[in-house]
Amino acid sequence: MASLHSHSPFLKVAALAFGLILAACTESPSSGDRASSQADEAGAEQVTRAPADSLPGFTGIVEANRDAVVNISTTRKVGGGGPPIPERFKGTPFEEFFKRFFGERGGGRERKVSSLGSGFIVSSDGHIVTNAHVVKQASKVVVQLADRRQLEAEVLGKDMATDLAVLKVDAEGLPTVHWAAGNGPQVGEWVLAMGSPFGFEHSVTSGIVSAKGRSIPGQSGSYVPFLQTDVAINPGSSGGPLFNLEGEVVGVNAQIYSKSGGYMGLSFAIPSKVAQDVVAEIKADGEVTHGYLGVAVQDMNRELAQSMGLDKPRGGLVTRVRPGTPAEEADLQAGDVILAVDGQTIRQAGDIPPLVGRKDPGSEVTLTLLRDEERIEKAVTLGALAEARGKKGEDMASEPTSALGMRLVPVPEQLRQRRPLPETGGALVKRIGEGPARRAEIRPGDVILKLGEARIEGPGVVSRLLSRVESGARVPVLIQRGERTLFVPLRVP
Repeated sequence: MASLHSHSPFLKVAALAFGLILAACTESPSSGDRASSQADEAGAEQVTRAPADSLPGFTGIVEANRDAVVNISTTRKVGGGGPPIPERFKGTPFEEFFKRFFGERGGGRERKVSSLGSGFIVSSDGHIVTNAHVVKQASKVVVQLADRRQLEAEVLGKDMATDLAVLKVDAEGLPTVHWAAGNGPQVGEWVLAMGSPFGFEHSVTSGIVSAKGRSIPGQSGSYVPFLQTDVAINPGSSGGPLFNLEGEVVGVNAQIYSKSGGYMGLSFAIPSKVAQDVVAEIKADGEVTHGYLGVAVQDMNRELAQSMGLDKPRGGLVTRVRPGTPAEEADLQAGDVILAVDGQTIRQAGDIPPLVGRKDPGSEVTLTLLRDEERIEKAVTLGALAEARGKKGEDMASEPTSALGMRLVPVPEQLRQRRPLPETGGALVKRIGEGPARRAEIRPGDVILKLGEARIEGPGVVSRLLSRVESGARVPVLIQRGERTLFVPLRVP
């Protein structure tokens, strides 16, 4: 016990020190965890809140404009006038054969086709803007408002060159949208689309402006410098508005660029400045006039630019001057490069139609040309696009394109890249006049792949093959139309 008592002070001090160490070991991690946890929570709060602060909110735009966006349904009549089913085949298995081969045209019957689109109200007394292709050839147009009222609409006018139309419904006090002023949105700006894709009314999608002043591949003659966006647009969205973050309409959704028929990240809208001018002209006159030059142009590539003495590809290369047009009267020539229109630089061929189309028929423009590596200027008095198209239609009706009433051209390589076509061969239907091709419902843009069992290697093959077929015989023709292939019966004259 004596030994124990002699060491007791030391033991007390040791026990106290050990207790302090234990306290430190147990308390320190706990306070550190709390501090760490608080820091983590603060960091997590920053991570979750930062993107929310930087992304736009669209709810206010939707709330303010939803009631001014409408759903448009159209009805048009197709078919009819087809060859009737012979009496001797009615009531026999051959009757079904005729119906399958000629579709609804069998027996000369007519059918109605319905389609959907979108639009938006621009005046409280019922003026509505949509795409021209939405109401093209429509025998009946019905507008459904946000309050579920369905009103039959009158087509006041449509302009196929810009793909815009103005409708009128009999109503008052309707909600309206507001047009954006100025030169439109900048590349990278947020935009919001509203419409009825696949009939889903008042669907809202958002994205950014990807580019401005676009010409769509395969539409070099377009009179619209499109806004390109990555906003999801699908069939049924056509004619709907494209809003900026102020809730103003900056464009009219018009087209998509797609290999599947659905959205692939490339959408195109008609700029509001173009749309406002067209709408005002339709409301005032019922039609729209556009200046007309009368040339076919293509883009320049590096090799062409170098061969013509240009430092880089720019301008539009004239490939054809149409006879009897302002271009011919001004002595434009194939091989000229149009570098500017009234001093405005031409970057690519697609820039020319919108610039010329905005001018009034009869007005004079100055073209800056490159000819034989020398710059020259030509003054051209523009014609009217509508008159030029009318003459073209008259020429086509009387033009002996072939005994079938259609004009065939080689398939452009650009088209092969967009459609599931063979790498070679085929013949593209460029025009359709009166004749067997029209009665077989062959359309411009179809690609003829086979005639009977023979594969078509080019336009000239069709005439040679048909010369071996008995007059009056029907030949199955395999065509590619968009993404699908189908047979149509063609009667040899």
